[in-house]
Formats: sequence, C-alpha cells, structure tokens
Amino acid sequence: MSDAPWIDEFLRREALPQSYREVLRAHVLPLGEELAAAARGLGRPLDLGLCGAQGSGKSTMAAALAAQLTARGLTVAALSLDDCYLTHAERQTLARTVHPLLATRGVPGTHDVALARRTFASLANPGETALPSFDKAVDDRREAALWPRIAGPADVVLFEGWCVGARPQAREALREPVNALERDEDPRGLWRDYVNAALEGAYRPLFDGFDRLILLQAPSFEVVFDWRREQEHKLARRVAASGEKATRVMDEAQLARFIAHYERLTRHILAEMPARADVLFTLDAQRRLTRRR
Repeated sequence: MSDAPWIDEFLRREALPQSYREVLRAHVLPLGEELAAAARGLGRPLDLGLCGAQGSGKSTMAAALAAQLTARGLTVAALSLDDCYLTHAERQTLARTVHPLLATRGVPGTHDVALARRTFASLANPGETALPSFDKAVDDRREAALWPRIAGPADVVLFEGWCVGARPQAREALREPVNALERDEDPRGLWRDYVNAALEGAYRPLFDGFDRLILLQAPSFEVVFDWRREQEHKLARRVAASGEKATRVMDEAQLARFIAHYERLTRHILAEMPARADVLFTLDAQRRLTRRR
C-alpha cells in the first residue's frame, strides 16, 4: 500500500520517528479503510472506543486514525476519556464524602460521564460542539472557552482511554486487595466497590454504545510502570518547552503509588476484554504492534 499524502504531516506533527510509517502501513491504514467504509452512509456517527493501558500508544493510534479518516473526507471528532475528568474541586468533594483515594484522577467514578454523553449526543447533530479539555499539568479542567470546537454532525467519533469499554468485576473478585495501596488505604474495600459500581452504573450505557471496540493489549501489567514513566517525563519536557504552568515529575515511589490506582482494572481488562474486542492489537514490551485480530 503506497503512502497517503497525510502521513508525512502526521509524523511531523506528532514528532514520530520514520519507523512509525511501517506501523501505519501494516496496521493503522487497513483498519482506517475498514472504518471509513463502515461510516459512509450510516446516517449517524460511527462511535469507536479505543482502549489501552497507560503508555500503550492509544493516543497516537487515535490521532493516526483521525488523520486518515479526515483525509478521506470524513468529519472526525477525537475525544479522550482523560479530558472528561471531574474538576479538581469535585474530586476533592468525593475524597471527603466517599473515600480519600477518589482525589486521584483516573479510575471510574472520577469522570464526568454525563458530560461525555452530552458531547456524544451533540456530535450526532448539526451545529458546533465543544470538546471537553483537561489540563493534567494543573490537574483541572480547562475553561470551557478554551475547549476545541467541531462543526457537526460528525461521521466518526473516536473515544480513547485506558479503561474505555471496561466491564465491572464480579463482586467476590473485589474482596482481596491486589496491591499495598488497596491493602493499606482501602482495607474495607469502599473505594474499589465505588469504582466497580460506577462501571456497573453510569459508565455502562456510554461504553455499550460503541459500534467498534478496539483494544491495544499490553503484554502484562508489569510493563505499564515503565510506559507511564516515559509519559511523565514527556509531559515535563512539553511543559518546560511550552511555558505552561509548572508541573512536577513524580519520583519512582510516587509513580508506583499512582500506578497502583490503576492496577486492578488494568489487570481485569487484560484478562477479560481481548475475547470480546472487535479489533485486537497485541503489543510487545517495546510497544511494537505484533499482531492484529
């Protein structure tokens, strides 16, 4: 398959090495062609969920698919679950009234699911839609006036996130802690019960609405720490280069504690989701895509 004109611009914009061109040729372009065909004539947006552990490359793949589909003449709205977090103040309220661990963004229960669903609904109609935007450097939602906007209706809505499409665990699976964080800071299981109940409740209709669920499958949870550490350093470099508000890179202990918030559900996704994902990409420890189903 010859390279499409948009690829050079995409690689430059995303600061990707030329080697990613082969990933596009082998994996992304064929999938994009299938999705473009599915979207045309559908009469409503083709809603896509893209799931992958932290640092798995899901944001890059989402950007590549969006660029390809846009080049094919489709109107594409690319959204991230990370941009739908509750505000800092709202999470502090949850920490006081439900459980202290809910102050940390990330797990189900710390997102504004109603905002995400309103955005999906708006994108199905003519007119302008503001896409939510969250600033991780300051751990809070950006002012709505700064949100990017797109003219609808969208042909494709691409929603990526680390737990997009996740299903709740069986209640008995919640009893035993999976790490020291759960053992020491959630001994009664209140936090993990709240997270699981969120998946059973508000998140279910959002996740069940996808036309396709795409999974980037990490080889194990153990590699996620290294991947997330790379993300942390990349964030610090971006903030330093752009002059954004200062942020602080987590040290190894802080990062390990942060990742522990995600461990239970990441392990559950890796065990449960591959069998039902519509598209499955398997990754090796270097994040190379090794196989597609």
